[in-house]
Amino acid sequence: MAALPAPARARVRLVEPGDAERLADLRVRDREFLAPWDPVRPDAFFTTAGQLDLIEAGRRLHDAGDMLPLVVLDDEGVVVGQMNLSGIVRGPFQSGNLGYWVASTVNGRGFASSAVGATLALAFGELGLHRVQAATLPHNAASQRVLAKNGFERIGFAPRYLRIAGRWQDHVLFQRLSDD
Repeated sequence: MAALPAPARARVRLVEPGDAERLADLRVRDREFLAPWDPVRPDAFFTTAGQLDLIEAGRRLHDAGDMLPLVVLDDEGVVVGQMNLSGIVRGPFQSGNLGYWVASTVNGRGFASSAVGATLALAFGELGLHRVQAATLPHNAASQRVLAKNGFERIGFAPRYLRIAGRWQDHVLFQRLSDD
């Protein structure tokens, strides 16, 4: 019997303007793959210029302390997805919202789980957050497994929470606390 490959050890780093072309290529290639989990996107979103606009907006929010926009890197340092910790709230809340995706070519190989773990380390370490929340569509079992592997617990259900794939859809809410 052949040995199973070791789980992926994704790395994350702050998104850079130079990532725009690669992200646009991934988004074009995986447009259909990601469509059931994403908002409907304008055509400009799938261009290098559209991705550069998003990167620059994310970097501005990062500079203001409101977001942590990251890319997911494979074993060779190639961008294979994104992690975003958005809506960071300070004060007594110390919380942020986690969103992520990985390319179809690495889907199911542990990259998302590993990258969520790396993002949590930054959230609870460098950023000093107390809580990270994530939301999934009820039928997104793969994403729920990623969250469970990283110690998230289900905390609720939000009817018509986000407009995904062109319609308002229910979401299951999860959280991970820094002291869990």
